[in-house]
Amino acid sequence: MFKVFLVEDDQFLSSILVNRLTKEGYEVTLAKDGSEAEKMLIQEKARPDVILLDVILPGKTGFEVLEDIRQVPELKKTKVVITSNLGQELDVKRGQELGAEYVVKARTSLDDIINKVKELAGK
Repeated sequence: MFKVFLVEDDQFLSSILVNRLTKEGYEVTLAKDGSEAEKMLIQEKARPDVILLDVILPGKTGFEVLEDIRQVPELKKTKVVITSNLGQELDVKRGQELGAEYVVKARTSLDDIINKVKELAGK
């Protein structure tokens, strides 16, 4: 089963995404802040197929999480899609330099995010 790791602190958005992704047949794990995401990915060795990662999070930012997980050999090539409301060119460039795709939530529908996961899952 294709595994999606969602890092999102907005309870409403995360519950919608978890429900939609689960209905599509994906196994979804949720972390509500950057520190929890790192603990699950690095210490507890969660190995998702794709990570949907918000940037503005309590604890550590999404960029910090991404920098840290890229140091873990088993996570170095994991597909990451940054989902953020930060849409400045500098933020997008930073995410891309860290090997992530970048989606601005305010300009993207939930269907588009689900379709991006489907695309990465090869469905």
